[in-house]
Amino acid sequence: MGLQFEGATNNISEPQLAYIRNVLEKRGYKDTKVTFQAVGQDGDNFVASVKRIVVRNENGEFRMIAKIATQHELIRTNMELERLFRNEHIMYTSVLPKFHELEEQADLPKEDRLKFPECYGSSTAAPHEVILLEDLLVPGFIMLDKLKPLSVECIRSVLRNFALLHSLSYALKDKERDIFNEYKSTLYNMWGYAAIKPNMKTLLKPIENTLTTLVDGDHRKRLIKDSMDYGLKLGLKLWRQDKDSKHSVIQQGDSWTNNILFRFDGDLLQESVLIDYQISRVSLPIYDIMYMLFNCTDHKTRMEHFYDWIDYYHLELEKALGNYGIKANYVYSRDQLYADLKRYGKVIFAVSLILANSLVLNPEDAIRLKETLKKPMDDSEFSNFLPNDVNTNLLIKRRVEGVVDSFVKLGLL
Repeated sequence: MGLQFEGATNNISEPQLAYIRNVLEKRGYKDTKVTFQAVGQDGDNFVASVKRIVVRNENGEFRMIAKIATQHELIRTNMELERLFRNEHIMYTSVLPKFHELEEQADLPKEDRLKFPECYGSSTAAPHEVILLEDLLVPGFIMLDKLKPLSVECIRSVLRNFALLHSLSYALKDKERDIFNEYKSTLYNMWGYAAIKPNMKTLLKPIENTLTTLVDGDHRKRLIKDSMDYGLKLGLKLWRQDKDSKHSVIQQGDSWTNNILFRFDGDLLQESVLIDYQISRVSLPIYDIMYMLFNCTDHKTRMEHFYDWIDYYHLELEKALGNYGIKANYVYSRDQLYADLKRYGKVIFAVSLILANSLVLNPEDAIRLKETLKKPMDDSEFSNFLPNDVNTNLLIKRRVEGVVDSFVKLGLL
């Protein structure tokens, strides 16, 4: 009989199915049904097709999440899929297990350790990449609504995760610098190299035109004009300056709402976990922090809590570093953190504007965008993509106006 696959196996190639079959057979599953279920909505993930795989036998039920790469050549080229899947492969098969080893050596209690999904298998055989991960729905984690800002409690939980993640980089540099340098050389800087793509300025212009049309106020429009191209180039310059500094860490890199899961007991938040490492790279801690704060919160909440959040992160970093006998003032002082807020302001401003369209797309527009990604980057439909939905455009308008106003009021431009 063997394993019988059923359900949402569309968009999964034969080599990918064969890899999944091999992983399941090695875990002892032989003659049983394997059900594939689609996860999330269109627009939740542009880089991979995500499936939940459910296997049942006499010993009970086993679930895992599969991140499946497309074989469509232009999507792979436009999204740099081979490099992004390799990044996540490196994180789940090398970096995160190494961090766990450091925690074991320090004999840390469970509550002081970085939580991440277990990786059951990962194949980088292009163009049939697949990553198989623990299904965190089983222990009760959920994904929150990407259209709603995260609560203050959720933000603090994610900041603590960043402190744990970043502290492990400093511990690794302190104990095994050669291994840290190896990771640094292999992780790909997607945002950095986007800045030097020959057609990037041309591609950014329609986004700029859309945003300046949607937002109110000449001052906002002036701040948006040319800011994305400038910010990406500045980001590459700063990355080259900072990647070898004593302050640098391995970042999560893409901390928006759909890449973070939360577990609640009733209404009480228990913990959170980061789940996507495709844009991980070595840079400064401030990037993870600002990326999350400007893409997961609204203007009003930022104005009330921004600097409290920054201070909370550093306090948690100090605590986490203490587990490894490292002083925060040596590797990343509070003064340095505040200085980097200003240094990276224009970079995160640019990234937040670029992301504004994609983070709030409804399923219909997300499908359109995915179809557009199948076209050459110089195609007019690619460069002039604009959501059709009036409500989506209103969400983009509010998001962008809030981002601009926050950067201005916080003095980060």
